[in-house]
Amino acid sequence: MQPVGPYRFTEALGVCQVGTAWWAIDGQDRLVTVAVLDGAAATDQPWREAFTNAANAMAHSPDGQRYVNADFAAAKPWVAYPSEEGMGAQRLFRTLGMELHPAEAEADVLIPATGTVANPPQPVSGAPVSGTPTPTSGAPLPWAMHAAVPAHQQVPQQPVPHRQAPQPVVPQQQPVEAAPISPARPVPPADAPLADPFADPVRRIQPVSQPARRRVPTVALVAVLAVLVIAVGTGALLWANSGDEDSPSGPDPATSFATAAPAASAAVPGLRPWTQAAPYSAEERALAIAAPSLVFVEASFTGMLRDAKSNAPISPTPVTFKRRCSGFVVNADGMVVTNGQCVRPTDDSARERALYTLGRILVDQKRLTAAGLDGYVRTKLATTRFTGTDPASPFTSQVSGQFNVARGDLAASPAVPGQVVRVLEPDAGNLAVVKLSQAKLPAVELGPAEGPGPGSVLLLLGYQTTDTAFRGARFTVESKVVQVTGTGDQGSVAVQRVNDDIGIYSHGGIAVDTAGRVVGVVDSDRAADGGANRALVPVSAATSLLGEAGVSNSLSDADRLYRTGLDAWFTGRSGTAVSHLAAVAEAEPTNLLAQAYRQSAADREKLAADEPNPSALPAVIFAALGGALVVGLLALLLRRRQR
Repeated sequence: MQPVGPYRFTEALGVCQVGTAWWAIDGQDRLVTVAVLDGAAATDQPWREAFTNAANAMAHSPDGQRYVNADFAAAKPWVAYPSEEGMGAQRLFRTLGMELHPAEAEADVLIPATGTVANPPQPVSGAPVSGTPTPTSGAPLPWAMHAAVPAHQQVPQQPVPHRQAPQPVVPQQQPVEAAPISPARPVPPADAPLADPFADPVRRIQPVSQPARRRVPTVALVAVLAVLVIAVGTGALLWANSGDEDSPSGPDPATSFATAAPAASAAVPGLRPWTQAAPYSAEERALAIAAPSLVFVEASFTGMLRDAKSNAPISPTPVTFKRRCSGFVVNADGMVVTNGQCVRPTDDSARERALYTLGRILVDQKRLTAAGLDGYVRTKLATTRFTGTDPASPFTSQVSGQFNVARGDLAASPAVPGQVVRVLEPDAGNLAVVKLSQAKLPAVELGPAEGPGPGSVLLLLGYQTTDTAFRGARFTVESKVVQVTGTGDQGSVAVQRVNDDIGIYSHGGIAVDTAGRVVGVVDSDRAADGGANRALVPVSAATSLLGEAGVSNSLSDADRLYRTGLDAWFTGRSGTAVSHLAAVAEAEPTNLLAQAYRQSAADREKLAADEPNPSALPAVIFAALGGALVVGLLALLLRRRQR
């Protein structure tokens, strides 16, 4: 499924006859659920209207759910809901009378565009009722028509005042004589109620009021029992909770990674995002996405330094110099983009490097002073050539790449041999494409061609070392947050300039956005002092070079699964993260971050499973004391009745 609007779909929640619900990430790496009307329903006008009405009704009902974005006019209408407010996409389809099925059943459940979909639920008319209709609970269906007051019944505009009930007429009491003489019976008024002949307005027998019994002992005893229950229960709770105070708490998932480096460097990721960015932040996620694609590139050049006129060697032995830089994988077949001058320097640059190498040898042999090294190179630069063993042949070169933690001067595994495919000249972008002899490599995605503007905050990634010895130095991937300060021209290419750099070996590295996409390739800034690596070659130059070389920038199934697994890890779905990242680690052995995040997800899942259950002792004690209190009260009541 291609992204909808500003969202990148990561995993299908489920599918129904008229559409699909998805997990997705927006441009600011926030998790949402998206409901997409698909198949035959997407082209059916009644269903499109029902879909729109249902979303709006949910948004406006008191207990409904708002959506953050929608496009009801799209070919496949969609609605996005924030994940923190629940499964909005699933609820929308349920409102439409559709239950979601597992995504794997799409072929059997979703009605295709060529099929016929049943009409959406028809409007429901309520039975006529008197008075104002009672509001219903829950979100009303968009097609439901609430019951209305019949036309023949008048509804008052103001509340009807309450009328007082008529008071009954009580007949006058007749005096009682010593010798009763029956007088003529008066005729009561027609509207007066009939008098009860047996009623007497004066109650002749009055109940004898009994003195109230003293209940002080009973009340006091109940109070004592209640206090006893509270005191013992509180003590039980304190006792139950005190056992957990000294027990060690489980590690934070963000810090549950191993920090000590294992003995074998191949088992250590080149970069640990959780140590270079805030845990669970967009920066950590971007580093986790891009870092596995970083490559340490080492190129070795061997040739003879000769006098330009006579072709006579100025040194009896061949001269070898090396260049080291960074690069990044653009597809799983082993295609790498790196710095052009690093893997194929110009003749002038190669000759200068060879002269410096020879000059240092002469310094070690005490045939040249260290202070005279620069002068020696300047003097020889215009009068020498750097060739192969034969004056007419070019000097030779070898290129290799390493992943994760790298070592200089490494000729055997894990160094992977490579071959230069195509190079852009320094004034045309200074990039190169190298084909490594290893496949199943994690790739990174190239971002938009326009690149970042001034003020943009980016993440730089590249290789660097803290070792002072050049040979056998240990290199790791480093990252740094930088800001674009302006633009400039280097040859025919407009580059962005940033305010900081990683180090001298970071050229050929990448600048990425918060989605982990490449937005620039690191190069030396010719306008900066010392040529610091603070220039960003635009993505358009890399795309053009790949096109000339017939190479595509593409993510493999394992790359996409890796991103889905990371999304699951960052949103707390440990089970999904474990399964996805385990598959990635098997498919791409060099992606050690997949192994690290998989282990973290497994540890987090185990911590949740091993979480101790609260002690049942307090509940048992409270139940026992409550039972004792009830028994005591019953005993008191029986004793009182016996008295």
